[in-house]
Amino acid sequence: MQQELTDIAIIDAVLAGDQQAYALLVKRYQRYVFTLALRFTKGREDAEEVAQDCFVKAFKYLAGYERKGKFTTWLYSIVYTTAMTYLRKKQVDVLSIDDENHQNVLDSHEATPDLNTERKSRDYYLNLAIESLLPDDTSIITLFYKGEQSLEEIAQIMGIEANTAKVKLHRARGRLKIKLEQLLKSEAEDLI
Repeated sequence: MQQELTDIAIIDAVLAGDQQAYALLVKRYQRYVFTLALRFTKGREDAEEVAQDCFVKAFKYLAGYERKGKFTTWLYSIVYTTAMTYLRKKQVDVLSIDDENHQNVLDSHEATPDLNTERKSRDYYLNLAIESLLPDDTSIITLFYKGEQSLEEIAQIMGIEANTAKVKLHRARGRLKIKLEQLLKSEAEDLI
């Protein structure tokens, strides 16, 4: 039985000249990088472009990775900055939390959840609510819950203080709660 190589062992191999070993890191993290990029960009094509850019940047700057923190924290910081830069360049129109026309984002998801399974239904509405948040809220919620990053790691990724990350997470949770309440209220009204 072959033991799986650690991230550090793969990085060492890449830095020693084995550029093909980088494919192992890409394979290991491509799904999460894409998912995180999709959360930020809200579009599959945009997310694919951001994810590809992230892996190119990670390869280019791999020698600069300091082994003080986890590789994933370093990689996710690249995803975050790349996605935010991409969104600024694209000048995406984002909805305000107070925008009365927020329903258009929610209406764009016409697929119905699988009501046979409570978990699928919950995940459906949770993802729908997260998608309707502003990019900063989406990123901090995704990093904390999906990426299982600590507040210190999120602070490092986002280039902010840990206390600021804690406050941002608290506020993002509050806005997520409001979005979920709006979604579930409209769903309940549709059923009645």
